[in-house]
Amino acid sequence: MQAAANKFQEKLGEVPTAVQAEYKPDPSGEKMRALAWFGTDDVRMIDAPVPDITEPDDVILQVTGTTICGSDLHLYHGEIVTLQKGDILGHEFMGKVHKVGQNVKNLQIGQRVVASFQIACGKCEYCQKKLSSFCDRTNNSSLQNYLYGQRDAGFFGYSHFTGGFPGGQAEYVRVPFGNVNLLPIPDDISDERALYLSDVLPTSYHAVVDTGVEKGDVVGIWGLGPIGQCAARWALLKGASRVIGIDNVPSRLAFAREKSGIETIDFNEFKDVPKRIYELVPRGLDVALDCGTFHEPKTLLHKAQKALMLETDVPETINEMIVSVRKQGRAGIIAAYSGFANGVNVGALMEKGVRLIGNGQAPVHLYWEEILNEYIKTNKFDPTFMITHRVPLEDMAKLYAAFDKRVDSVEKVFVETRFSAPADVKGVGAPGVSRVDDWGM
Repeated sequence: MQAAANKFQEKLGEVPTAVQAEYKPDPSGEKMRALAWFGTDDVRMIDAPVPDITEPDDVILQVTGTTICGSDLHLYHGEIVTLQKGDILGHEFMGKVHKVGQNVKNLQIGQRVVASFQIACGKCEYCQKKLSSFCDRTNNSSLQNYLYGQRDAGFFGYSHFTGGFPGGQAEYVRVPFGNVNLLPIPDDISDERALYLSDVLPTSYHAVVDTGVEKGDVVGIWGLGPIGQCAARWALLKGASRVIGIDNVPSRLAFAREKSGIETIDFNEFKDVPKRIYELVPRGLDVALDCGTFHEPKTLLHKAQKALMLETDVPETINEMIVSVRKQGRAGIIAAYSGFANGVNVGALMEKGVRLIGNGQAPVHLYWEEILNEYIKTNKFDPTFMITHRVPLEDMAKLYAAFDKRVDSVEKVFVETRFSAPADVKGVGAPGVSRVDDWGM
């Protein structure tokens, strides 16, 4: 497949990338602790070289907060084929400026910043519109070019499919084009409230805004992990009259009802989700949002097809959304699909006039200042509600296993390093430090 991808890219033409993924080691020879991938279900803490300024637009961060995301499980399970042994993971992180390249004039040593999970050049057609996730010049993946016809921006810590950039589940990280990919954080905003500007908050906000949730809409949300829980709150803030969340994890369903104030459907209890939705909403949903995941097929048919590599993704949620929305309803996909799914209900999509919207990776730069200034600073949205645990970086490998098994109702975890400030326990749900070994795995 890679040979075909290379040939396809030569034929299609390539927008040259303007950055390299590899970094120069710090001349001091200092090592850092980092989480690296070594195979399916095999991630390990390693000693890696501390990065140095490699290109003049670089910023080196001392990481003060990082986390694990549901999409990281696709890497953990080896579902993204372009991982290489030793790749440092992690795409959601923040820190303090440690070094700056000679072209970086807007940041100071010691300044607190959050990084967007995507790497944008700041100059291409998409970056000029703050559509940072679509940057043309930071991802050299010929395979993505082959599969999609074009490429997304490069992402931190998410395999060579997204450029091969070392990630932020580490003590230090190199941020290319740091002058545009880092957002300064005010001193009165804690790390726990700022960290998720890196991904979860813009991603969930984008799902709601891009799919077009309007005042009075009835919204269905498939998947009640952190993205889904945040999307439910954004939908209500945008004026949705009802929000119905679909999941099968008891703790998530209970949290959604009791803390977020939405209705829920347990798909273990109601096997036919569209039927249950029409019992609750006879007209059908106005908006459906896929905030779930492609790696957990529900039916035997798609479990078999995935096992036999006949499909990379499953269409079950997409089909449920298409059937469940009203005529001319809107269905948005923010969940991380990677390739091909068999059996999409194209007939219903066409006949009902459903607007099926691929939201794309969220353009963090388009939203992060708005979310910080209008929602976090004003306390309209406190991100700490989703933090279930706080652990040290050294527990990161064990955290992947616990997160995968949903041990101790683990959802969004704040992972601290030796550079972190003490836990901010004043937030709505920000916890103190615990160790994964104490969770009873």
